[in-house]
Amino acid sequence: MGDWMIYGANGYTGKLIVAEAVKRGLHPILAGRNAPAVSALAQQYGLAARAFDLSNRQTSASALSGIPLVLNCAGPFSQTAAPMLEACLAAGAHYLDITGEIDVFAHGHAQHERAVSRGIVVAPGVGFDVVPTDCTAAMLAAKLPDADRLTLAFEAGGGLSPGTAKTSVEGMAKGGRIRRNGALVAVPLAYKERTYTRDDKTLTAVTIPWGDVYTAYVSTGVPNVEVYTMVPPAAIARLKRMRHVNWLLRFPPLRRYLQKKIEQSTPGPSDEKRAATGFHVWGEIRRGDETRTLELAGPNGYDLTVTAALGIVADVIATPRDGGYYTPSQLMGAEYALMLPGVRKVAES
Repeated sequence: MGDWMIYGANGYTGKLIVAEAVKRGLHPILAGRNAPAVSALAQQYGLAARAFDLSNRQTSASALSGIPLVLNCAGPFSQTAAPMLEACLAAGAHYLDITGEIDVFAHGHAQHERAVSRGIVVAPGVGFDVVPTDCTAAMLAAKLPDADRLTLAFEAGGGLSPGTAKTSVEGMAKGGRIRRNGALVAVPLAYKERTYTRDDKTLTAVTIPWGDVYTAYVSTGVPNVEVYTMVPPAAIARLKRMRHVNWLLRFPPLRRYLQKKIEQSTPGPSDEKRAATGFHVWGEIRRGDETRTLELAGPNGYDLTVTAALGIVADVIATPRDGGYYTPSQLMGAEYALMLPGVRKVAES
């Protein structure tokens, strides 16, 4: 397990992964764009460090010399995934990340044949985005083969990290997306609403362009996919009002300004906040009049990201696989989420 790399190690989620990796006796190389921050973190844990940005393709590939696997934790992944994946293809290193961005999954999938020829695994989304939802989709598809409609929903408490918050700015600019008859379809923000029940409470939910809109189709073949998240009615109303102005976020200077403000003001959830909150996932799959449902619950999404990502890192390094693009359930099996600490089935039918 030596010599694999965590890129973006000095970010909020990267630091959580580093701390847990060291607890497990692992010795990853820490890397990122901010040389002083990466060096300080490496010194804290007695680990090796490499500082490089991803603007120079040759330099990035050289920085991966001798590295068998990279876990990319540097968001927004719309900016880092493609150049890091190119470096991994050049260096022959497996590529994993913790994205939830549809376009990043699509880009990774488009490199499947190149990954096959290089013998490397390309597996974006090995954290909360999208391990529990992707596994829910795969478990449901096993119950109802040839289903034609899949609906996923989730509730995740505790607040956002800086990287996730910055990514949301880019997502707002693109509006919503669903999967319809196998194709990705652009829809307005807050396109659809519905309600869910948890602990005898009725929760409102709204469609969002979550990564499963892309990955669930790859994992299951179900041609119609929608993903919802729990949002208070007032927030849904704000999202609908955003439809008229979200085009402004397409201007790079405004996005960069907002993301800089987020970086300065969003510390990410505290240890106490994470310990006090968790996630809940609802899944429903249909074939004609037949329906199957499944609900999962577990720890805070950032804590799940740590255990899910490290589990996949260890397995990919230890277990030879054919090169190519994988979703989490394709890589680890449909029930992988249930093997993670604290994750459990709540209900199924």
